[in-house]
Amino acid sequence: MVVEEGLFGQTTSGTRPEKRVRASAPLAVRMRPRSLDEVVGQTHLLRMGAPLRRLVEGGTATSVVLYGPPGTGKTTIAGLLAAVESRHFVALSALSSGVKELREVIEDARRRRDRHDEQTILFIDEVHRFSKTQQDALLGAVENRIVLLVAATTENPSFSVVAPLLSRSLVLQLQSLTEDEVRGLLHKAVADPRGLDGSVSISTEAMDALVRLAGGDARRALTALEASADGLADTGRSVIDLPAVERAITEAAVRYDRQGDQHHDVISAFIKSIRGSDVDAALHYLARMIVAGEDPRFIARRLMVHASEDVGLADPTALLAAVAAAHTVDMVGMQEARLALAQATVHLATAPKSNAVIGGMDEAISDVRAGAVGAVPAHLRYGRYAGARELGNAIGYRYPHAAPDGVLEQQYPPDDLVGKDYYRPTRHGAERVLHDHLPGLRSTIRGAKS
Repeated sequence: MVVEEGLFGQTTSGTRPEKRVRASAPLAVRMRPRSLDEVVGQTHLLRMGAPLRRLVEGGTATSVVLYGPPGTGKTTIAGLLAAVESRHFVALSALSSGVKELREVIEDARRRRDRHDEQTILFIDEVHRFSKTQQDALLGAVENRIVLLVAATTENPSFSVVAPLLSRSLVLQLQSLTEDEVRGLLHKAVADPRGLDGSVSISTEAMDALVRLAGGDARRALTALEASADGLADTGRSVIDLPAVERAITEAAVRYDRQGDQHHDVISAFIKSIRGSDVDAALHYLARMIVAGEDPRFIARRLMVHASEDVGLADPTALLAAVAAAHTVDMVGMQEARLALAQATVHLATAPKSNAVIGGMDEAISDVRAGAVGAVPAHLRYGRYAGARELGNAIGYRYPHAAPDGVLEQQYPPDDLVGKDYYRPTRHGAERVLHDHLPGLRSTIRGAKS
């Protein structure tokens, strides 16, 4: 018999977790939802008729992989599954279980199915830590529904779970809690008899700090709240203020309002530091945003914009680095993705800079908006339809690849824009090559018209 610590208190495999939680248990454990109606967030998975709700309510037989950041409810949902009386529940941790334990659980599940027509739900926490051999050992049991697998992982299952097991399971992605959801959870924990039971109150500033520092993680939010409340015990005070939060946690609450001036000021300073090639200042502002719980996707988007706006073709790899960081944020999540964001920040801050791309694009857009939208030259128009040649479409078009150098004289812009230069490359970085090459290229294309 397998005993697992940390999933639902102390739970012995094959028994229901105790309904009562000790008063000395951590606040995050005491506030764990007892029903679906108490679950915070994940409404996209728990609405009426959704697969996860049907599974928790005993109305479906589908193996699932729960994928999401820490503190989003994966273990909570497993706990609710454990309370489904019509099914046998077994919890294993990938940190401490091997193939032998898996086979024992599967054999017991087979006996229960054959003798008592009883379904077994097997919850595996941190399934990404299972080896390929361990995951393969589950395939037959999952495919034949000897067990209903509920696997939890913080890593993208497309990369951490073997394809055959993934194809036999429904992948459900849990989202970080919103600020409002975290705020509501903290207010409930302060008032609820299972929580702090109204023994303390909390200032608006302190609440804002806890919400920011939680970063969408319910467990982190409740742990920080409990530490802040415990810090008042020797002071005789009953109000959690910002200094109380700062004393209770190891890192000071960054004064940063994601909806207000500080949000805009910090991201502005971040981008301007990168533009100014001050890599150290850029990393400082990046750290402030990360510690304050800024959405990493927002940071990644700003890096992608900056790569084209301020680096451009002076370093053609800059945009690739920014896009790679954004993909890493999406696939890995925080906290690990902070390294990808830092790598992209360093890359962009130290790269040669050019605003020639955005300058050329903005000038072209300005001309179009001002009415410089002459007719497309006839030889460039689409000519593959009946009657096109009678209109002169595509007649006289010269195929560049027919020329020895792949470039030949031909008019491409409308008449009024012939000879107009939009892109003016600098001599910075890799753009120096374009700076030296473009005049000759334009001269060949434009010929006498240049």
